Order: sequence, then C-alpha cells, then structure tokens
Amino acid sequence: MLKMMTFFQGLPGQQSVPGTLNFPGSPQKLPSVSESESEASMSEASSEDLVPPPEAVVAPDQEQQEAAKKKKPTVLSNMFSIFTKGKKKRGQPSLVEPPLVPESKPGLDGPIPTVEELKAALEQGRLEAARPLLVLEQELAAAAAGGASQEELVRRQSKVEALYVLLRDQVLGVLRRPLEAAPERLRQALAVVAEQERADRQAVAAAAAAATTAEAPGAAALAATRPRRWLQLWRSVVAEVAAERLDTRPAAGAEGRSEAERIFQHLGCTVKEDLEAVVERLKPLFPAEFGVVATYAESYHQHFAAHLASMAQFELCERDTYLLLLWVQNLYPNDILNSPKLAEELQDVSLGSLLPPKQIRLLEATFLSSEAANVKELMARALEMESQHWAQDVAPLRLDGHCHSELAIDIIQIVSQGQAKAENITPDLGTQMKQVLLVELSVLLRSYQRAFDEFLERGKQLRNYRANIIANINNCLSFRTSMEQKWQILQDPRSYLLDPLSELKGHGFDALLQNLFMDLKPLFKRFTQTRWAAPEETLEEIVGTVEGRLPEFSELHDCFREELLEAVHLHLVKEYIIRLSKRCLVLKTAEQQQQLAKHILANASVIQDFCTKNGSTATWLNPALPTLAEIIRLQDPSAIKIEVATYATCYPDFSKGHLNAILAIKGNLTNSEVKSIRNILDINTGAQQPSRSLFSLIKVG
Repeated sequence: MLKMMTFFQGLPGQQSVPGTLNFPGSPQKLPSVSESESEASMSEASSEDLVPPPEAVVAPDQEQQEAAKKKKPTVLSNMFSIFTKGKKKRGQPSLVEPPLVPESKPGLDGPIPTVEELKAALEQGRLEAARPLLVLEQELAAAAAGGASQEELVRRQSKVEALYVLLRDQVLGVLRRPLEAAPERLRQALAVVAEQERADRQAVAAAAAAATTAEAPGAAALAATRPRRWLQLWRSVVAEVAAERLDTRPAAGAEGRSEAERIFQHLGCTVKEDLEAVVERLKPLFPAEFGVVATYAESYHQHFAAHLASMAQFELCERDTYLLLLWVQNLYPNDILNSPKLAEELQDVSLGSLLPPKQIRLLEATFLSSEAANVKELMARALEMESQHWAQDVAPLRLDGHCHSELAIDIIQIVSQGQAKAENITPDLGTQMKQVLLVELSVLLRSYQRAFDEFLERGKQLRNYRANIIANINNCLSFRTSMEQKWQILQDPRSYLLDPLSELKGHGFDALLQNLFMDLKPLFKRFTQTRWAAPEETLEEIVGTVEGRLPEFSELHDCFREELLEAVHLHLVKEYIIRLSKRCLVLKTAEQQQQLAKHILANASVIQDFCTKNGSTATWLNPALPTLAEIIRLQDPSAIKIEVATYATCYPDFSKGHLNAILAIKGNLTNSEVKSIRNILDINTGAQQPSRSLFSLIKVG
C-alpha cells in the first residue's frame, strides 16, 4: 500500500541546512584592472599626482601644523571623520544621502589622502576611504576640464581605477557574506554602493548635458568609467551566492531515498531557510531601494528552476516524475513561497513557475499514464490473490459475525492512493486522475465479476463455497459505499461501475438460494397436483422450509440479507402465480371461484407477513396475489376490466397471455367476454416500462 510522504517537513535522515548565508569560498573578484597593474600604476607617480596644484591649497603655518598633529594622529583619521557625521544609527537606511562632494575642500578636515594612504586603508578593509576616493575621481574630472595633458590624465585615472578595484572587492566581499559582517560594517558597504549609484546617475546626467556643448580639452583622454553599476554587480554576487548554495551536493539521506528525492529536499530546504534568513536578518539592514528580498528570491528561484529544468531533460522514473511535479506545482509555491514568513514579503515578486507550462503538461501526462498503469497492475494482483484463495478453499475471515474479504478494501486503497497522489500535485490533476482511475476500476470490477462467476461454476464441491460467496457479496457494500461517498457515484451515469457489482451480487444470491428453491419446487407442484385442495397446509410447509434455511444467510450484512429475503419473497409470489396459470383448474360457478379467491387471499397474507417479519421490504409485491384473487372473485365483466386495468398499472409486464391464463379459471365467462376483458390491456400497452420484473419471469403456454 502506497503511503504519501511529506517531503518538506521532518523527513527521516534530513540534513539540516543552516539558516544563515554562510557562503563558502573567498570573495570572487569581478573582471577589472588586475592587482599587479594596480600596484604598477600606483608606483609610477608620487602622491602629488592625484592632488590639486599647490596654489589650490592654503598651507597652514608651522604652529597650526603642530596643533593639527597633536589633534589628529594621521591625515586619514581626519578624513574618515566625515563618515561619522550625520550617520543614521537606527532605522532602515535610505539611498537619500548628502551631496557626494562637500561644498568646500576644507570639509575633509585636511588634505586629500595620498594614493598610498588610500591603498593601505582599503587593503585593511576600511570602507571610509570611499568618500575621498570619490573626491579624487571628481578632481580628476576637474583636471581634465582644466586642460591637463593626456599623459597626466591617463596616469592619474589608472591610479583611481586601481583604488576602485580594491574598494569594489572589499564592498562586494562584505555583501557576499552579509550575515558574517557586523551590522555597522554592512551598513557602510551598503552606503558605498548607494553613493556609487548616485554618482552614476549624476555622471549620466552630466554626460547628457555635455553632449550639447563642446567637449572640454583633455576630456577625451579619460576612459569612460561611469556608470559603474555596483548595484547590478551586487545582484550578480547574489546570483553567484544562490548558485553556490544550491549547487552544494546534498548529504546522503535515509536509505531507500533516490538521488532526485535528496536533491529536491536539499533545494527546497535551502531556498526556504535562506530566504527566511534574508527576511528576518537582512531586510532590516538594507535600504528599501535595494529590494533585498526580491533580489535573493529571484536569484534562488532562477537557480532552482535551472536545476529542475536540467533534471527534466532526463528520463525520470515514475517516483521522480511524481516528486518533480509535486515540488513544482505544490511544495515550492505553497510550502515555501507561501509559507508564513515569506508569503507577505513575496506577494509582489513575480517569480512564475519553476518549469514552463508545456513541459509541466508533458510531465503530467506521463504521470497520469504511469500511475494508471501502476494502479491497474496492483488491482489485478489483488484480484488474482483473492481468486487463488477461492480455488484453494481458504475460509474467509469473520468480522462482527459476517464473512469478510479484504479485496474491496485493497482495491479502494489502491485507487484512493493513486488519486491522492495526483491531488497532492494539484486539485485539477486529481480530477483528471479520478476519471482515469474510475475507468480502470470499472475494468477491474468486470474482471472481478467474471472471475466470481467462474468460481460459482467450478467451486460447488468446496467446503467453504457458500462462505466465500457470502464474503464476496458483502464486498459489494464496501465498493458501493466508497463510490457513493468518496467518488459521488450514485445511479445510471456510472452504471459501468455499479452494474458489475449488481450482477455479482445477483449471481451470488442465485447460488445461495439454488438449493432452497429446488426444495420448494415439489411443494409448489402440490397446488396443481391436488387441484388446490387444502392450499393452507401446502403453503404452511413451504414457509416452514424457508424458515429452516434462513440461518444459512446470517453471515450476510443486514442490507444484503434483506435483499435476499426480497428475492425469496419474489420467488414465493412468482411460483404461486405460476401454479395459478397452469390452466389445470376450471371453476364453473361463482361460489367455487369465490372459495379459491378466499384461499389465495389467505395465502397472500401468510407470504407477506412471513417475508416482512424476516426483513423483506418488497412492498411492491403486496398487491400481486390479492388483485388476482379479486379478478377471480368478480363476476361482472366491467368490474373485472377495472381491476385488470389497475393491475396492469402496478405490473406493466402483465400481458394478455398472463391474463388469459387467469381468466381460464373462470369457466363461466363467454369467449366474447374474455376477449373484451383482454382488450383492456391494449389501452396500457407501452405506457411504461416495468421498474421491477414479475410477470416477465413467468412463462405461460
């Protein structure tokens, strides 16, 4: 029996995936000027290469220099102090910052640091060096506008760009492992990225404005470095991080779990736990403009989708196809993206499906086909085992005093589990699977009915023959209940499912009642053999025989025991009418006819009371014998016509042949009267089809 597993929570042997983004590997450097080139460039010129001409700076006197040295141990410490002014200590940072460049150079509290000082600061990871580096870049632009030589501009720009390589690597290194960095350092790195983005926008705007004017002398010597697009570089780093996290090979899991299953589990757990860490720990630190949750979600989603697309290219086994669809259609969108911690954060992020719709449809078709074949095979195997038990004369189980077979339970579980698997993927796929499996179930039930018929023919000499018949009749209750309740199958629209069960039950009843009916046959013959002398005694013996056999049916479920008593009830009424229709009794006088009618009414009452007391609900049989007694008793042809017309309404299969046989008892009717009475049935011919058969079971000569 197949068991559904929850693949996202608490799987056996599941390896814990850290909830922090402790990404392996050292920070990767993006394509840029190499460090060796940076070193070479910065060694070619003195620090004065990147500072303004002497006349642009007012030299302090010696006393002021002494005071400055006591107050500020290094030039960098003075310069770095700008980054502590006006810094936000609480709340989410914003990209709205003060202007990029101070209004005057003295805002730096001293001269601009040299290239060597900035290089040393950046190599130590001091991100405060970003602001003076930006000032140097702007001074370079000013030098180009002032007509500096090309050689000078190229040399100075190479040094600026080399410093930017160091700064970029430091910033992206922090952002690559954001949860390992101190919150203040992370905020510094984010502020640098935000500052570079603003510089990009200003550079783009300035370039657009310059396009309408003559180019400044020397500007052509500067290589285009803006926009630097560091925010885009950060997004690329996030994509790399997602790849590193999801590409990690999952640890060996519980025995019996496939490679694909472990991969799905690893991917799903990693995505969920990492995104929850982003929401809980990174979102409060990142400016809203970064869209940190959306960026991580999109990167993880894309890499998850790439993994699944790669797997889908191969021929997957049935279970792996199911798991792939389960993750794509259910677990990922519902248990991960719509989990309590992520649902609200991702509601405005359009991630889409992990696989294209066309590929999903192909996988679903493969799943439906393979699952239907699997269900068909399992059901056939269950039926084969049951048939072997019959042939081997194995006694059925007894449950609550009833003969019991596990076949119905096994079949229902097999079908239910197949449908449940599809419903776990999507409700729509569950509906499709239901239609497929009900067709397979109908085929199985027809095979079941045929196998049971063979057993009825071949197993008559087996000791447990009757017990196994009862067990299989009882099976019909489980099948029918499941169809009506679980699959909402009620009447004719699903007759291809219910009909085999009705036939199986009917053939089982016939086999159980065969010996009883054979014992009753000679007793019914007495009615005609004795020309209806002492009919009460004959009927009493008939009822006594039936009553003595009723314990044989006690192991049927109550509903089937009632149906079987209805069959007995029908047999008693039918056989009684057959004896009346034998044309061996002709009564010439009204008194004789009235006496026979009296006997028939008394016998009808005995049959009805006995059958009703023992569980028969066949009330539709109650008028059958009393109305015939009334037709025999009446003498007025018009009154007989009315009674016949009423009778034909109750029993549409009551034919002229049956009426002729009954009227033959009335020896005082003329041929014309008989013909006139018989013609009354022409009015009702074809008026309705009988819902139950009575007279169609009775052959008249």
